[in-house]
Amino acid sequence: MEKESTITTMKVNFYATLRAIVGQKTLIIDMPLGSTARQLIDLVIEKYPPIGPELIDEHGNFYSHMKMFINGREAVYLENQFNHVMKPEDKVDIFPPVGGG
Repeated sequence: MEKESTITTMKVNFYATLRAIVGQKTLIIDMPLGSTARQLIDLVIEKYPPIGPELIDEHGNFYSHMKMFINGREAVYLENQFNHVMKPEDKVDIFPPVGGG
């Protein structure tokens, strides 16, 4: 009888200046099943410490000007916001503010 896995693999896409910090477009992050969006951010920072000051303020909060989208919806607009429980099939994108004109 196979034991059910307690670890899931998440793909996290980065854009613009954040991509330069992590050195690639997509990171593969292993995390426990049932982890939240915030826990995923913490795991990304653990794996790539230089990205921490770009994402998290001095109080440990995700900067409001940074954008984290889960399945095309910004995390701050999800029912549980950063306490959203991640699923293996979730599509995650993180990017800095974008200017245009």
